[in-house]
Parts: sequence; C-alpha cells; structure tokens
Amino acid sequence: MPVGRASDPQRRNRRGDSPAERRGERARREGTKTSGRRPGRPTPTRSRPKSSTGGAFKLSSTRRAAGLAMLVCVMALSVSVPLRTYLSQRAELAAQEQQQIELSRQVQELEQRKEELSDPAQLEAEARARLGYVRPGETPYIVEVPTAPPPPPPDTSADDGAPWYEELWNSVMGKGS
Repeated sequence: MPVGRASDPQRRNRRGDSPAERRGERARREGTKTSGRRPGRPTPTRSRPKSSTGGAFKLSSTRRAAGLAMLVCVMALSVSVPLRTYLSQRAELAAQEQQQIELSRQVQELEQRKEELSDPAQLEAEARARLGYVRPGETPYIVEVPTAPPPPPPDTSADDGAPWYEELWNSVMGKGS
C-alpha cells in the first residue's frame, strides 16, 4: 500500500480530516472532479428501489389519499360558510326588491286615489255611499233585504230515558227507538 493513501490509519489520525475532505484533496492533486472515484472508472448510478410508497414526503398511498381527502374537506368547509352567507344575502336582496316593487305600486295607487278625492263631486259621492251623508232637506231611506229565518233548534225532548250505551247499541244494530 503506498504511503499517503486515505486508508493509512496514521495519516487519518494525524490530519483528522473527514473522508470527504480527503477525497477532495486527492481530486485536486489528480485534477479530477470530486466524485470520490478514480479517474477512468465510470461512476455507478444509484438505483432507487421501485416501490409505490415513495412520494414527496415518503408517505404511503393510503396516507396520501387521507391527506388529500382532509385537504378537500378543509377547503369545502372554508368555502361553504361564505357561500351560504352569499346565497342567503342574495335571497334577502331579492325579497327586499320584491317588497320595494310592491310598496312603489301601493304608493302609485294611493296617489291616484288622492287625485280622485280632490274632485268635489267624487268626494260627495263617496260620503253618500260609504258614510250615509245626505244634503239638508233630503230624506234618507235605508232598505234592508230580509234574510231567511234561522232553522229551529233540534228537538231534544225525544229522550225516552234509556242509558247512553243502550242508545249507542241500538244505533249500531239499526234499531230505531
């Protein structure tokens, strides 16, 4: 073994260098890259084991699926509250607009009614019809249409003194009393 090699225990103990530092020093001396390999030899590529448990954070597919499901749930919950608020405010806005349309229609009707009552002839006709007013010297007549007389109350004197359960039994059996 030649003197000055990295495998020399005396030199390793003397210098206190790490193996990476020794490789770098040797590469500088030999004029090669610091790959830790001798020149002329191809650098072997490290092959990773083929497994489905890889991934960015070394998680299994089940854990990744659970994490994705949890992320989707969190996003759905964070969107659902503002969405519900938005939809309820839209419904409330539509109801307020409908109420505003109804109130504006009522205002128009009342303004039209006010214009009608500003005419003295219309005002007099309303007072005669609704309130029963008459002019001085006129005789008011009120005609009432007769209504049909109310039906007589049912005759309860047909009670023959039988107890209620006998009357019930007789009515079930079809016997008249």
